[in-house]
Parts: sequence; C-alpha cells; structure tokens
Amino acid sequence: MTRVFNFSAGPAVLPEEVLQQARAELPDWRGSGMSVMEMSHRGKEFMAIAAKAEADVRALLDIPANYKVLFLQGGATAQFAMVPLNLRRGKKSADYINTGEWSKKAIAEAGKFGAVNVAASAAAGNFTTVPPQKEWRLDPDAAYVHYTPNETIGGVEFPWVPDTGAASLVADMSSTLLSRPLDVARFGLIYAGAQKNIGPAGLTLVIVRDDLIGGAAAGTPSMFDYKIHADNGSMYNTPPTYAWYVAGLVFEWLKQKGGLAAMAEINERKARRLYACIDSSGGFYRNPVDPECRSWMNVPFTLRDPALDDEFLKGAKAAGLVQLKGHRSVGGMRASIYNAMPEEGIAALIEHMREFQRKRG
Repeated sequence: MTRVFNFSAGPAVLPEEVLQQARAELPDWRGSGMSVMEMSHRGKEFMAIAAKAEADVRALLDIPANYKVLFLQGGATAQFAMVPLNLRRGKKSADYINTGEWSKKAIAEAGKFGAVNVAASAAAGNFTTVPPQKEWRLDPDAAYVHYTPNETIGGVEFPWVPDTGAASLVADMSSTLLSRPLDVARFGLIYAGAQKNIGPAGLTLVIVRDDLIGGAAAGTPSMFDYKIHADNGSMYNTPPTYAWYVAGLVFEWLKQKGGLAAMAEINERKARRLYACIDSSGGFYRNPVDPECRSWMNVPFTLRDPALDDEFLKGAKAAGLVQLKGHRSVGGMRASIYNAMPEEGIAALIEHMREFQRKRG
C-alpha cells in the first residue's frame, strides 16, 4: 500500500496508526462479533466506546467538571445557528469578530435570529491579519462574543485569546482544536467539526459550560437544543457512531504521542519550516498573511507567476503530494498540516517547492 501525503483542508489526513487499528477492528470489534458500524448506540459495547472517548478528550484538554462535552451532527455550520438559538437568552444582540470566510458565514446565520454587532473586522486588510483587541467595539450588553481562532481558507490565526470580560467567549475551533494545549475555562462554548484534527466528517464536538445550557429560545427544534443533547448523553437520536469511535482512536493516539504539549511542539516546527521555505524563496512563493497571525494548520501560498500553478500541482501529485490546490475563493496553493500530517510530509513538500523553483524560477 502506498500512502500519499494528503494536504487536504478537510476531510483531512488521519493518523496511519488509527486507520490500521480501525481496519483491524472493522469486522469484529474486540470479540463482540460486530463492527462498530453495526452496534446499537445504546448497547454496552458502544456505550463503553463513547465513555472512553469522552474521558480521553477531557483528559487531553483538561476540561473542567462544569463543562459538558457533546458529540453531535451537522458540522460546525449547524453551530452557526445553535449558538444564537441557545445563548441569546433575550439579549438584543451578540458580538462577532469578522476575520474571514467562516466568520462571515457565522455572522450571516446568526443574523437570522437577531441583531449582530460586528465588533471588529479584518476586511480592510483583505483578511490578512486579526484586528487588535484595542480596536474592538464590544457591546457591554451582548449575549456573547464569537470569533474564529483560525480561518481555514485564509490561513489567518489569532496568536492570543480575546478577553471579553463578563461576556461568554464562543469559538469555532474546527481547524485548531487538539493541535495544542488550551485553557478551556476561558471560553463559554467551543465547537469544532471533526474532519481536521479530531476524526472523520460527520461528527461535531461541542464543549459548553453548564450555565449556558437550558436557555434555548422558544420554538428551538429539539435537535438544536444543547440541554436535550446534554440530558441524553449526546444520544437523543442515533449519533454518528463510527465517527465517534474513530475520534476515540485519535484521542488515544494523541495521548500515546505525549498529549497536546507534544503536538504543539511538532505543529509549530512543521509550520515554521514551511513558512521559512516560502520566505526564503525571494518572492517566487508568497504567503500574504501578517507573520504574527500565520496559521499553524493552514498555509496558503501563491507562485510569482500564476500560470505555473497547474504545473506545480501536477509535479506535486507525481511526487505523492496531493490536495494542495487553494480554495476557489483565494486561488494559489494551500497546505493544511494538521496533527496527522507527519514531518516527513513537510520535508517532501519543501523538497518539491525548492526543486520547482530551481527549474522554473
């Protein structure tokens, strides 16, 4: 079997050890005679899988006892609606920070449920940095403050956690959760689509403080009410059982690798090496993001001559480097280098970039 280096932004590469274990357990999970895909979500076998996965992610993130961990469906996009439906609680508006495409989508969805105060925006700089907090215009009576710590498309990342005072901080951490240690207690709610650092597409992780559960707006659909999910252990309906199981294997893998502090060292090193290659190219490659706000997880870059893009991508594919084409709204290239991307993949990409520049620069 030949594995490529997959730089997809999501669904993204999974650890090979996890894939091997899932393959070995596919037809018969640990002597049960069943695949996890066939198990009742309320049976003792899957209940054990679910309990261990939650315990492991709590340990990895050191999640305080007064937070619920929910394993839901609908992707981060569903959370764009669930957050305002559950957290507005009669408040006239909510604060949002606009740093790119995913922020804009969250803002648009929240606007369907009440007023949105865009307290800061990076639009003037073409979303290549994050607005300094001293420039934010927060509403002191806002229901919550929402931001996107890492913009997957633009490759812009907050190098700090905002201070929002008494207002609950809400974060879409789809592309950064589990990539480094995190002080969960600074947030009211964290949500993340699984298909980047957590597991397969189809699962969404929500970490929510207890006091933010139970205040859903009248008429909120049952499937959009955090309290219903919390009261039912994320099993109000049939959950995405196989994705939950694979996420549990990823949590085990992270623990075996030394936890999130160890992953942070590796991830910072991977990103530093790739940005150094871009910056030392004399302009042949270019990353447009403010160096202080460059993402560890998603590295967009352009070639000096866009006419060479197709040739670059064709050569990359021949070298076993795939899914490097940039998002359609941005163009160029994008290397997503999540936890499961090995350092060997970064080395191979850098080798291709340098060789391509030698030939075509």
